[in-house]
Amino acid sequence: MDMIHIRAVSPPDLTDEVVGLLSGDPCVLNLVVQRAAARRPDGDTVACDVLAGAANGVLHRLLDVHLDQRGTLVIEPVDMAFPGRASEEGRRELGPLSRAPVWEQVEARIRSGGRYPPSFYLYLVVAGLIGSVGIVTNSQILIVAAMVVGPEYGAIVSVALGIDRGHRAMVRGGLAALGTGFLLTIVVTFLFALLIRGFGMQSEAFDLGLRPVSNLINTPNFFSVAVATLAGVVGIVSLTEARSSALLGVFISVTTIPAAADIAVSTAFTSWSDVRGSAIQLVVNILVLIVVGTAALKAQRAIWRRVGLRHDRHRRLTEHDRHRRLAEEA
Repeated sequence: MDMIHIRAVSPPDLTDEVVGLLSGDPCVLNLVVQRAAARRPDGDTVACDVLAGAANGVLHRLLDVHLDQRGTLVIEPVDMAFPGRASEEGRRELGPLSRAPVWEQVEARIRSGGRYPPSFYLYLVVAGLIGSVGIVTNSQILIVAAMVVGPEYGAIVSVALGIDRGHRAMVRGGLAALGTGFLLTIVVTFLFALLIRGFGMQSEAFDLGLRPVSNLINTPNFFSVAVATLAGVVGIVSLTEARSSALLGVFISVTTIPAAADIAVSTAFTSWSDVRGSAIQLVVNILVLIVVGTAALKAQRAIWRRVGLRHDRHRRLTEHDRHRRLAEEA
């Protein structure tokens, strides 16, 4: 059963309100309160497990009383739980919402990929170098390896989340990281490709103009847009459902790192038409992923909001019918 674990430190004057919010919810299990047990910050310790489908509402109520600002609030996924009969009422209460994503967790996962330490740029550069070797040796395996190494999808989704939430700093930071990272990757990969050309280390087929890998990368078409669109949808769904295997498939589906590597290699080998095609491929893939990612986030929020409203309406009608039957029996 999907659950999350909440650990909180509450100031003493807020604890009773917090406990009241939690204890009145049938989807909250294993509620534990320890008075004056916490240090740094000092306060009361409150811990509980929440059925995942109800987590959004529970977390919103805790945030509404500013528990995150006046104390601390930690959310952890529960890998395995045997709640027994204690969860039956909560499951009935949730209905179809039992499969709803926990949006705070989703956004936390996206934000974790939207951090840009020096290693972010190092991974981009290394991915570009691997991609350049794949291009000059016509090795599709190395192109796939470069796609897996590249961390750019985290920045792309971070920009999409920033647009969805109206967070301009997140959008600016993601776009700046993408621009700086790809520029650095192209420059370093260009110098590496010049070294390859200078020492004649490219494959004979590549030297003769037989470049199937490069031609696949620098020829943007309908299929490029279609794959980027599908990858964008799957990427957001895999993030909301925490499916790492599906997310890995997204990494090896979009032509971003290979396009940047091909820009550098084609420049070093003065193939200007290939440079133009790869540049278009890179821009198109990034733009499509951002647009589709933003739309997919908005669509998922809207869908689950509608499911919640429909469930609440059904529950109210059921409750009304129950009260009416009881009144008639009385």
